[in-house]
Amino acid sequence: MLLLISPDSVEEALECAKAAQHLDIVDVKKPDEGSLGANHPWVIRAVRDAVPADKPVSATVGDVPYKPGTVAQAALGATVSGATYIKVGLYGCTTPDQAVEVMRGVVRAVKDFRPDALVVASGYADAHRIGCVNPLALPDIARRSGSDGAMLDTAVKDGTRLFDHTPPEVCAEFVRLAHEAGLLAALAGSVKAGDLAELARMGTDIVGVRGAVCEGGDRNAGRIRPELVAAFRTEMDRCVQQHGGRGAAVAAAAS
Repeated sequence: MLLLISPDSVEEALECAKAAQHLDIVDVKKPDEGSLGANHPWVIRAVRDAVPADKPVSATVGDVPYKPGTVAQAALGATVSGATYIKVGLYGCTTPDQAVEVMRGVVRAVKDFRPDALVVASGYADAHRIGCVNPLALPDIARRSGSDGAMLDTAVKDGTRLFDHTPPEVCAEFVRLAHEAGLLAALAGSVKAGDLAELARMGTDIVGVRGAVCEGGDRNAGRIRPELVAAFRTEMDRCVQQHGGRGAAVAAAAS
């Protein structure tokens, strides 16, 4: 499994840089604009400059509406700013066809500029709360649009977690469908160290966290601490070794 950490500022990205050997992807988002809120282009550039060159930078382009042209431009902006993983939160898409249309525009915009960038169609484990596409539709949406991966997060940050809305067996089906389509499967949403064995067992490719590596486990008031990143990675590696996973293959594909 690959470990994706989401700092909320350049200062926190520098803390991630201190723990660079323990993480795989540094994610740029703006939590006060939503679960997958987009940050400014200059923040993406600054984070790209702050972390080691061999660490990919991921950027969210927002919890987006069903506006394919707007979203394609936003995705291109994130790519130009230095991100090599582009995540799109399909918040405003109520049908798979709408989501595919949005993601096709993103894939074209991103790949025309940087063919080696990875595009991730992101949905929500708690989709039933906001009326967007079903989580298990995401892998097919990603496949049909030419995306590289499918991801689940939680839309409403109210203390509930990934497994509260999509139980492990549903997440395992999501991962299976993604792999069957030749996609990376990413899971996030208040993931804790205690979830890692289950995530490794189902073959998750990318695990996204923030609160689990912040002081006090608080994603809002706490700050990312390098020693917590190191401890989380140690537990992740133990679980992958014990329960299996596609870590080596995924790392090779992402390099």
